[in-house]
Amino acid sequence: MKARVTVTLKNGVLDPQGKAIEGALGGLGFGGIGSVRQGKVFDIELTGSDKNAARDDLAQMCEKLLANTVIENYAIEILE
Repeated sequence: MKARVTVTLKNGVLDPQGKAIEGALGGLGFGGIGSVRQGKVFDIELTGSDKNAARDDLAQMCEKLLANTVIENYAIEILE
């Protein structure tokens, strides 16, 4: 089974890397950019077929390692 975990900064948390990307895109001539927020994506392959157990395990992985839950949110998607 495959899953995707997306980790993003919470609203209100400063994102200097997103600001740098935003400025760079403007410098490259791309207009119409309101703002940019950066994040992380983890594609994880799991053994087993129980989607509920996998979702629970992935949530624990996020809480313990993949996300800093003080400043980041995460979303879990089971792909197959």
